[in-house]
Amino acid sequence: MSLLRSPAGRAGRRSGDRGHTPPARRDPPAPLPATARTGPVGWAHDLLLGMRFAAGGGREGWTRTALTAVGVALGVAVLLLGTSVPTLMNSWHSREKARENLGQLHPPAPADDTILYASTNTVFHGEQIRGRLIRPDGAHPPVPPGIDRLPGPGRMMVSPALKELLDAPGSALLRARLDYEVAGVIRAEGLRGPAELTYYAGSATLNSPRAYRIDHFGKEYEPRPMQAPTVLLVVMTCVALLMPVMVFLGTSVRYGNERRERRLAALRLVGADVPTTRRIASGEALFGSLLGLAGGAGLFLGGRQFASVVTLWDVNVFPADIAPSPLAAALIAVLVPAVSVVVTLFAQRGITVEPLGVVRHRPPVRRRLWWRVLLPLVGALLLVPMSAEQAWTDTPLNTLRLTAGSVLLLFGVTALLPWLVDAVVGRLRGGPVPWQLATRRLQLNSGSATRAVSGITVALAGAIAIQMLLTGMKTGYPDAYDRSARERPDAGIMGSVDSWQQAERALTALRATPGVTDVRGTVDASFGELGHARPDDRFGSLAIGSCAELRKLAALPSCRDGDVFRTGFDAKGKNFTPGMAIDLNPQFMADLPASPRPWKIPPDIPTARLLSPGFGPGNHSYDLLATPSAIDLARFDHPFMDLEVNYDHADPDTVEHIRNSAARVDPTMYEHSEVDNPHDAQISGVRDGLFFGSVVVLLLIGAGLVISTVEQLHERRRLLSALDAIGTRRATLGWSVLWQTAIPVALGLGLALGCGLALGSLLLAMIDSAVMVDWAVVAGMTGIGGVVILFVTALSLPPLWRMMRPEGLRTE
Repeated sequence: MSLLRSPAGRAGRRSGDRGHTPPARRDPPAPLPATARTGPVGWAHDLLLGMRFAAGGGREGWTRTALTAVGVALGVAVLLLGTSVPTLMNSWHSREKARENLGQLHPPAPADDTILYASTNTVFHGEQIRGRLIRPDGAHPPVPPGIDRLPGPGRMMVSPALKELLDAPGSALLRARLDYEVAGVIRAEGLRGPAELTYYAGSATLNSPRAYRIDHFGKEYEPRPMQAPTVLLVVMTCVALLMPVMVFLGTSVRYGNERRERRLAALRLVGADVPTTRRIASGEALFGSLLGLAGGAGLFLGGRQFASVVTLWDVNVFPADIAPSPLAAALIAVLVPAVSVVVTLFAQRGITVEPLGVVRHRPPVRRRLWWRVLLPLVGALLLVPMSAEQAWTDTPLNTLRLTAGSVLLLFGVTALLPWLVDAVVGRLRGGPVPWQLATRRLQLNSGSATRAVSGITVALAGAIAIQMLLTGMKTGYPDAYDRSARERPDAGIMGSVDSWQQAERALTALRATPGVTDVRGTVDASFGELGHARPDDRFGSLAIGSCAELRKLAALPSCRDGDVFRTGFDAKGKNFTPGMAIDLNPQFMADLPASPRPWKIPPDIPTARLLSPGFGPGNHSYDLLATPSAIDLARFDHPFMDLEVNYDHADPDTVEHIRNSAARVDPTMYEHSEVDNPHDAQISGVRDGLFFGSVVVLLLIGAGLVISTVEQLHERRRLLSALDAIGTRRATLGWSVLWQTAIPVALGLGLALGCGLALGSLLLAMIDSAVMVDWAVVAGMTGIGGVVILFVTALSLPPLWRMMRPEGLRTE
């Protein structure tokens, strides 16, 4: 047996004789199977192997995974927020419907479970305050959501935000107007949002002419369909804000791609084939996207806690309202990891991973232009016919065409950018050293730079188009309100009345209000032609007032109490002639019971010429004028007083004094004034919100560009150390980083400006508006793109300085 001992054994014995322990022999790594696994099992095995590499790659691997996770997390958070909009709007409307009932078609009779309920909305320093006055008919009245019991007379239940406003030092005028004792706070289920200003007040004097009698809370009604400009605005906002996020997601999963490819070459050395390496790379990206998915969910849950401090277009919601639907959340959870795998596989097509390295020096693939031009061309072909239509209508087909056309147009700009960057930098020659370094780097590989800049291009193009749409929607508002301010009084007050004496008390109180310069007021009512079941446009209007008040409306031949005048206003051919019998209680709706109250126009009625006849703000369209004793107001179903007030604008609190005077006369009166412009404020709010959202998206993409730039610097750290060793100045390399970022961004801004102006012009044509551009906003958003260049450069310089050290040339 001793003759059969192996040489290894003899060698070991000789080593032992010398007193040395032989080193432990390490077996070489087992090669991967030569035959690649196929089918779902093979895919799963390779993906899991890639996830193991991403999780166990040490500090460098975790840095790469963290970059991907952070980028995906930001994109997922934005997607979750965008898909939560339908849910939050549904919750907002549901709470509004559950607490409201402004009248029933067939009012119930007074009973133990009914109440009188009136609207007492008001405004304080531009803030809308919802108010309701309540008087129960019995011991078991209905109670609105958010409170356990109705407040008693002289007491009120208020929202937390209104209680805070009432307690504020500058709210003395509001406390005088809402002269009730605070009895409690309305809970969340009774509020549209945490910042809403609302109250319920009890009254012992509320009567039926000014109130509705109801037996329950909760009103079912179909919301009015959105008008065409609003539909365009909503669709375009979704497209413009979500498309950059999708581009950002596609960029994020490619962080660390070059370092990943070197490791894949090592796997090829031990037997893995090319499809296996691609699946392993997909597993690494999948791990980062899964971490980002979890991080995005956490970021979304944490960020929505601040929802209560944001109010956009009068919509303010609770944090719990911001939740995507289960289907949307499931789609995001599935599609985001799927996108990471697809993008990684797509990126691997352009390289060949060999056992000794990654082959990149194949003949460059020429970027084809035809399909890149085809995308925006098809988008324009979808939008141009709609812009040529007489009136754009909101139909599912038109909405689909609008969305598809806008997406193709914006995505086409993204597809054009890489071709444009290659075409431009390929023709650049010479120049200073930093410029040559930047252009040469872009000539060798511009893909990573253009991918990040594509998001900026889409965001800016969409934002410019929406800003143009908002400008077109807002066009005419300032002129209309200026004209309205000239034609109408400064403030108008309307309210139900029982008698002319009540209107006189309101006139007296308003004339005694500090700052009021003039007051005009009448009691207005409608009448119809007797014998017509549904007069339609055969309605007439009548103004009742003293001779002094009627003279402010018309030139009267003479006037004393008991007179009636015919104005001769006959814009619609109603032709209410002297001696005609009219109905003081016309039937406005076919399903309402008819209860005619005939009254005969005096045959010898004189004619009075209206001072400003016609329809519209400040124009009077009365058919008849009457003094108080000529017609009994009790014969009309719903007479109301119409008061017009002019006041001195030097004191900003004058309008608040007017509102207080009106509330003391009757808290159910409605006041409106030109000092509050809700349409202008709403559109300005949307514009500001869009601008803020665009800035956030641009900064998000800028952060991705920073990560991409730092990663490229890290890949070239040995080259940077060599340049430093031969005396290259840091300023030279710093300027090269600036130009390397600035060239793609500048080209992207030019594309974004052209696409945004074209898309905005098409959208304005759809709403039949002149093409107008807010160049200040365009310049501001373009300037933000320039700030992103400086932002990326400034954050890239510290890593650049750290890598420019001779120690980086050491090799172990």
